[in-house]
This record gives sequence, C-alpha cells and structure tokens, in this order.
Amino acid sequence: MAKTRIQFICQNCGTVHSRWAGKCDACGEWNTLVEEGTTGGIGGGPSALRSPRKGRPVALTTLSGDIEDAPRIATGIAELDRATGGGFVRGSALLVGGDPGIGKSTLLMQAAAALANRGHRVVYVSGEEAVAQVRLRAQRLGAASAPVELAAETNVEDILATIAEGKRPDIVILDSIQTLWTDIAESAPGTVTQVRASAQAIIRYAKSTGAAVVLVGHVTKEGQIAGPRVVEHMVDAVLYFEGEGGHHYRILRTVKNRFGPTDEIGVFEMSDRGLREVANPSELFLGERSAKAPGAAVFAGMEGTRPVLVEIQALVAPSPLGTPRRAIVGWDAARLSMVLAVLEAHCGVRFAQHDVYLNVAGGYRISEPAADLAVAAALVSSLTALALPADCVYFGEISLSGAVRPVAHALQRLKEAEKLGFGQAVMPSAADELSTGIGANAFQPAMLTDLVVRIAGSKRARPEG
Repeated sequence: MAKTRIQFICQNCGTVHSRWAGKCDACGEWNTLVEEGTTGGIGGGPSALRSPRKGRPVALTTLSGDIEDAPRIATGIAELDRATGGGFVRGSALLVGGDPGIGKSTLLMQAAAALANRGHRVVYVSGEEAVAQVRLRAQRLGAASAPVELAAETNVEDILATIAEGKRPDIVILDSIQTLWTDIAESAPGTVTQVRASAQAIIRYAKSTGAAVVLVGHVTKEGQIAGPRVVEHMVDAVLYFEGEGGHHYRILRTVKNRFGPTDEIGVFEMSDRGLREVANPSELFLGERSAKAPGAAVFAGMEGTRPVLVEIQALVAPSPLGTPRRAIVGWDAARLSMVLAVLEAHCGVRFAQHDVYLNVAGGYRISEPAADLAVAAALVSSLTALALPADCVYFGEISLSGAVRPVAHALQRLKEAEKLGFGQAVMPSAADELSTGIGANAFQPAMLTDLVVRIAGSKRARPEG
C-alpha cells in the first residue's frame, strides 16, 4: 500500500503546500496552513479516510432510455428561470453567491414557496438562522402558508439522514455552504477542508437521487465566492447575485451553467415585500436620464438573448495634475484606454490634459466590446459640450485602426430601442437586412472619424446652467 503523503492546505485561499509555514506564499495570510492527508479531498469520498477496500463493479447503461421525470423544474419566477436556463435541472447542484444582505435568502425563499405551491417537495435547511428567524422572513414575504419543509442544521450527515426519510425531495436549499461541517473532516466549519468535503457529500447525494440542490455561498471582499475555487468546479451552475447599495434593483448573473447559456441575467427590484421581477430592465436603467446633458449616450447592449438599453455617462474636464486621472465605473479600464488612444491617434481628439470619468448609469456592468462606439460618442460629446440626440442609440466595436466593426444581434438591439421610443441609431454596417424601422435610416460610419465629425459638426447649443 502506498504511503500516505501529508500536505498543508491554506484555509484562506486553498493553496497546497508541501510543508508547513507560518505564512501562505499565495495569499500572504499568517497561520492558515492546516495539515491534510492526500487520501481525502476531491474524489476521496467518505470511505477514503478509512482502510482501503476492494472496488465493486458499477452497472453500465446506454444513452437511450426513459426519463422518469421532467428534466427541469420551473419555478414560475420568470427572471430566475431565465438565469438558470429554464429552471432547476434534476440531479444538479447550483451555487448562488452574493454580498451579505444582497437578497440571496430572500430570492431562494420566494423560489421555495413558489415550487412548494406547485406541488414539489422542497426542503429548506438554514445553517445561519434559527427556525423562528426563517419564519419571520417567510411572513414578511407572504410565503408562510407555502408547504416548505424547514430545518436549522449544520451537520452534513444529519441533513442527509433527514431528507432521506419519506419521499425524495425535488429541491434542497442549503443556506449556506460555509456553515456546514462533516464528520470526515477535523477542521472547523468554514475552512477550505470542511467546505470542500461538505460540498462533495451534498453533490454526491444530488447525483445519486436526482434531487436538485441549491447551495448558498458567501463572497470575499474581492467579489469571489469564499472558500476553494474547486467548489465552483464541482457544481453544475454558478449564479452571482449582484447589486449596488444605493440602488433598489438586483441582477442575477450566470457565470457557469452546464445545462444552459452562461450569459443570461435576471433582473429584480428589491422592495419591503421581497424581490419583484423586472420584465423590461431597459426602462429601469433609463428611468432618470437627462436628455439635454452632454456626455450621455444610450448603449444598446445584449445580455444573452435579452437586449438591454443603458446610459453611458462621460465627463471630460481639464486636469490640474501632471498625469490626468481616469476613473471608470461599470466598464473595463483597459478598454477605455484603448478608445482614448484611438480617438487621439486617428481622430485628433486630445485627452492628454483632461481628466476622464466614465460611468455606466444605475451601477450596471458592461462586458461586451459593442459598447466602444457609445463610449466614444459620450467622450466626444462631453469634450465638445454638445449634447447627443436624445432619441439615438449607439453600438459597435472599434478596432485599433479606427474602423467601426459589426457586432452580433443588431436586429434585436434595434427592436428594443424602437420599442422604447428611440428613432435614430448609430451602428456599424450590418450584414443582415435592416430595411424597416430605425435601422433603415441609421447612421453607419465606416471609421470612427465619421462619428467624431458628425458630433462636432452638429449645431446644438451648449446647455445653460
């Protein structure tokens, strides 16, 4: 039998060390290395810590065959179903992360109540709150009458023994994974070893029984789910619940999904009665825009299959500093530097003596390069103090040569803009046929210089005040 090798795991970041040290080389934290044998961990299973046994044959089957139940369990909450790809997949494990107080428990309580009212067996296990506290939240949300089975427990073996009684549950919600602990690991709850072993036991239960498991995860100050990243690799889907403290809406963003798209979002609005679905997020993001202010451009973006219109705000002001400041909220800083360089090199627009501030309205975060054209328009508008047309949307990617490159889903972006009352568009030359609506008269610059000339040559007066 091979000799068991000892390794040391950092309880803060999960880095493996061959020998003990007072300080972790990866994250810099002190006194976080804990001894662990290589027989445990991923793939080890509960029996790996005991004496080894002879393997047993596993039954093989074919790809074809009957499926007992429907492959997905729809919650009836449209925004949640959109983010998950149509509902919870049976036998899957889903991880939901988010900042403290963002609304993770509220969302899952509403989902549990909706599923229970549809006849599904739902088990809600809280490791952070007592049963009375969970009942108070249910009463506030108007979900106290839903037949949800509730428990307050943190031991994994006790939880699995409890839900194994009676009919197999359709959904098991565990809030949160950082509070669970298992007998096969000796470290404290919340450590890397306990989180990994607990998640492995829960996921193994989901795969063997066909019950869908939802795990709640805390996030670190860097915005990542706390604990080892291997937990995100073990589960089938990872959702992040995002939101700004000064705004009342929340975004449920899919970052991993083995059974659906990974670029969908669900939008909710927080109220005293819980989370309310936002069917048209474009109206939410454009609700407080000023039509006459320079430096504001409306970007027609895409989140998965959903078009979203959001306002991009830019402020270009003379800088008293030797190195002008660049402040960005909601967009990529490297992308802004590229757009500024293209404007200076190919369009003759100088920003070397100006501070540049860029903000995506409402705390929204943009990741697609199609926002390049809207950002450039907002920057030029602010620098020249000329307001852009209030009924115009912008989208398109800018290359380093100054060319405006086409982007996908142009027709869906234009339809969303037209539905909200916009009558003009600035976009790349589209490959598909856009002969109707605002696409027929859209301005399609081949180079970024054409857009700069169009903005600078407008006769709009500078707004007073």
